[in-house]
Amino acid sequence: MKRLSILFLFLVFAASLSAQDDLMNMLKDSTKAEINYTTATFKSTRVINGHSVQMMAPGQLDVRISHRFGRVNLGAYEFFGLDQSNMHFSLEYGITKWLMVGIGRGSYEKTFDGFAKYSILSQSSGARNMPVSVSALTSIAATSLKWADPTRTNYFSSRLSYVGQVMIARKFSPSFSLQLTPTIVHRNLVPTELDPNDIYAVGAGGRMKLTRRISLNAEYFYMINSKKYMSETIYDPFSVGFDIETGGHVFTLLFTNSLQMIEKGFVGETTGNWLKGDIHFGFNISRVFTLKQ
Repeated sequence: MKRLSILFLFLVFAASLSAQDDLMNMLKDSTKAEINYTTATFKSTRVINGHSVQMMAPGQLDVRISHRFGRVNLGAYEFFGLDQSNMHFSLEYGITKWLMVGIGRGSYEKTFDGFAKYSILSQSSGARNMPVSVSALTSIAATSLKWADPTRTNYFSSRLSYVGQVMIARKFSPSFSLQLTPTIVHRNLVPTELDPNDIYAVGAGGRMKLTRRISLNAEYFYMINSKKYMSETIYDPFSVGFDIETGGHVFTLLFTNSLQMIEKGFVGETTGNWLKGDIHFGFNISRVFTLKQ
């Protein structure tokens, strides 16, 4: 009886170990089957001036208002640029998880613009390991200034410009993200024969989370075209600012050498030099409304 009891206990113990191994394997398989997507690579759809990989959720409307004041080096008479102001207003809507669209109007050259942004890849781990998020953007802009010479033949197509971008970003940690943005801008009409119709640039942007609601952002676009062949002295746009989240709002307080707030403007038309104090203080306000659950 003792031998039978010992044999019985041994068999029960072995069966228990086998059951535990099967359970652990099932848990591992179920964990592997999950796809964990990375969220909040950036706090809003912009790094500062340029777009980020972030998308609006389906059914959400982002009402954005951006201001850029005059140059800080204008001095006290112009209240260090605050007496001057340029504004851009836009409405941006998430149609699906992978598509958002937007329209806007800016006071710089009285420009109307529209864009579509597509999410191609999302950073994830688990069953599908994707190291980066990738989005693509296409946009069109039209100036509405009065023609400089109304007596000549002026074409509406001369007002148009186009932008194509690919945004490649990775969130390295809960507090640090980086993005690269290859960009091409095409302008139908340029000031002189010296100026290229196509401008190529590569942007780099980053976000460092400082507190639960505040992050430090920086953004730089390097123009690949040779600037010496342009009729006006052009500089690479560089911007630095702070994202401040307050409930449904995201405020961005920033400093930049670019007065323009859309890609057609700050890539290829930035005339401010940081080293000479040609710096504009500005802000972005983003307010999100849920129109469809």
